[in-house]
Amino acid sequence: MTDSVEDTAGPAGAQSPGNEPATAPEGGYPAARLRLLQDETSNGPDRRAALARLTDDWLAGLLARHGTAAGLSGTALVAVGGYGRGELSPRSDLDLLLLHDGRADAGALAALADRLWYPVWDLGLALDHSVRTPAQARKAAREDLKVQLGLLDARHLAGDPDLTATVRTAAYADWRESAPKRLPELHLLCQERAERQGELQYLLEPDLKEARGGLRDATALRAVAASWLADAPRGGLEAARTRLLDARDALHLTTGRATDRLSLQDQDQVATALGMLDADALLRQTYESARTISYAADVTWREVGRVLRARSLKPTLRGLLHGRTAGKGERSPLAEGVVELDGEAVLARTARPERDPVLVLRAAAAAAQAGLPLATHSIRRCATANRPLPVPWPAEAREQLVTLLGAGTHTVPVWEALEAEGIIPRLLPDWERVRCRPQRNPVHTWTVDRHLVETAVRAAALTRRVHRPDLLLVAALLHDIGKGWPGDHSVAGETIARDVAARLGFDARDTTVIATLVRHHLLLIETATRRDLDDPATVGAVAEAVGSTRTLELLHALTEADALATGPAAWSAWRGGLVTDLVKRVAARLAGEPDTELRGTGEPTAEQERLAIEARRTGGPVLALHTRAEAPTEADTGPETPAPAQEPVGVELLIAVPDQPGVLPAAAGVLALHRLTVRAADLLLLDPIDEGPVLVLSWRVAAEYGSLPQADRLRADLLRALDGTLDIPARLAERERAYARRSRAVLAPPPRVTVATGSSDTATVIEVRAQDAHGLLHRIGRALEAAGVAVRSAHISTLGANAVDAFYVTGPDGAPLADAAAHEVAAAVERALQ
Repeated sequence: MTDSVEDTAGPAGAQSPGNEPATAPEGGYPAARLRLLQDETSNGPDRRAALARLTDDWLAGLLARHGTAAGLSGTALVAVGGYGRGELSPRSDLDLLLLHDGRADAGALAALADRLWYPVWDLGLALDHSVRTPAQARKAAREDLKVQLGLLDARHLAGDPDLTATVRTAAYADWRESAPKRLPELHLLCQERAERQGELQYLLEPDLKEARGGLRDATALRAVAASWLADAPRGGLEAARTRLLDARDALHLTTGRATDRLSLQDQDQVATALGMLDADALLRQTYESARTISYAADVTWREVGRVLRARSLKPTLRGLLHGRTAGKGERSPLAEGVVELDGEAVLARTARPERDPVLVLRAAAAAAQAGLPLATHSIRRCATANRPLPVPWPAEAREQLVTLLGAGTHTVPVWEALEAEGIIPRLLPDWERVRCRPQRNPVHTWTVDRHLVETAVRAAALTRRVHRPDLLLVAALLHDIGKGWPGDHSVAGETIARDVAARLGFDARDTTVIATLVRHHLLLIETATRRDLDDPATVGAVAEAVGSTRTLELLHALTEADALATGPAAWSAWRGGLVTDLVKRVAARLAGEPDTELRGTGEPTAEQERLAIEARRTGGPVLALHTRAEAPTEADTGPETPAPAQEPVGVELLIAVPDQPGVLPAAAGVLALHRLTVRAADLLLLDPIDEGPVLVLSWRVAAEYGSLPQADRLRADLLRALDGTLDIPARLAERERAYARRSRAVLAPPPRVTVATGSSDTATVIEVRAQDAHGLLHRIGRALEAAGVAVRSAHISTLGANAVDAFYVTGPDGAPLADAAAHEVAAAVERALQ
């Protein structure tokens, strides 16, 4: 009895055993195969299936003829792998298993195998083969994952069908039993292959089979589904796999080789064979298919991990470790309508996407900031139920987009999930033109759309360098948006960026800045590397194009982010030094312009004066809450539909308190305890009736989740904070400990605190740029109090996840601080935030 003939391949043209000539084909298979491959009316799945049937008949005839001649019974010929699925590309290898019941003579069985394998080699076809009993096949599968995966696609060709059925049944039973152990092994193989081959959706010369998002991954997803532990998202998956198979067929036919690598030199011919316009159209379709498979793989493997983690802990132990009843998932709030559940960001039970058009952006921003994946079912629910955002967008929607873009590397998977489910084109219609668009420049690592997201990721690390991180992040996302149109992409992009910025709700001034950044995003790098920086005309031209120091600051950061996101060859210390030198020269040219962005104390409103008078007369804090609403647009209602009631988009909270130490940190701490997010704020020091100064704080706040607290509760807690009976630092620390399990994996840039020299004649301006967080303003206020300075006014801005604050402070004598003292205060505040 033979043991097995392991997977070996003989050379093409090898001599057949016995006296048979190697060139004697069996029947008319070669001619019929050639006619099928040359038939231009037959292609795609139909041709692959027809080629498989033709090969089936040929091999079945070989087994019947030689098996009968040798007097052998109890054998079966089985197709496995891709051939087992009935999918034969023109140059695909044949994966064959000769099964036997163990009773045949070993010599006769070996001779039969030779008479099956050699005709295949004689035709120049690649062959993977083995000879085994069902028990040996089962043992081999247990020892070799690849063998086990191949048997999942086992298909009977000829001989005893019971032998094939036995192997198939055992293969599926063993796979499902061993899946908890074998699936992590399969996942590791997929990851290692991706590291070697790269991501198909970004490669200029991708391997259609081995690269991440290729045919191997699609096969792995079939195996996961067969385990019954998890299943891949089905939307578009089969169509994506079919398109990759079609491209591989065309590649085999045009090159005449069994290759899976789509080389640059072959792309035009393959595109023509597939009836496509050009090689770019081919690559774009290939990238789209790979992206679909990659996304399905990400979702599937995440679900596999969740299931296996749940199985690895006994229910009682799981409940003990996580402090919850066995079998019930704990929900930790992330944002209004968004919670964390089992390692994913999901919609809360009370969330109503049909009533809350900002919910999908809020969920995406919360997921990215927490370093969590956004659950597929939540995205799909939003995609199905969400009503369109009004145009222009409300402020919260714009802030949530900026927060999403500012999350760094965690932005990418969340953005890809939104894109895979069709959300991004709804939010940004111009995105479709750059989606999966290839860049035929070896300097570029990514497709156009991924490059834009990567630029935003890089820009997120530079937000401490600029006064308007929101403008930087949005410009980063849009800087190459013109590549979807003919002509100069910077010129086309300026027009698109202007329209998009207005759509997002930026005012005219900010819209102009974003458009200018997009129009001139190559200006600094091209000028620095190609022009004489000592020529005054060079500096003058850049200064004229940029227009202001603040825009120059943003353009400098955008230039660096763009180059870093392009690829390793696009940025270097030398290039960075040239750009920095140019920026310094241009900034010096623009230095004479007035700086209008940093505000002074301003004039109080009538409402602020009224509250200040009342606070001075009563001697205690006075609060007023004003709900701000935005009128619905025609996009919400249609031209003939009655307008619905206005929905609040924010609340203005005014607090007036007689001046005393600790007002700012106390008020900020009370808001943090009540889970109120400060989106913007101003602090003014007034003396309305010449009886002593009153601090007036104007806050624009929103509830992080849940409803807004009552004004009476805020006032009571503020009184307790001021008289020292409410320990705000301890309460905030307790909350941080309570939510310590929540994932906060975003690596934000460190805080930066500077002195804005020359910004005010009557005060020292301390600027703080940091990641927005619970109690941030409270910590800043405490640090300023500890430094012994008086806060005369403050201007607080929260731009996405970035806090950009300016504090006008004086010394005990009411005068601006000396230069050295000012820098000591800035350093103390920065230390307090680290």
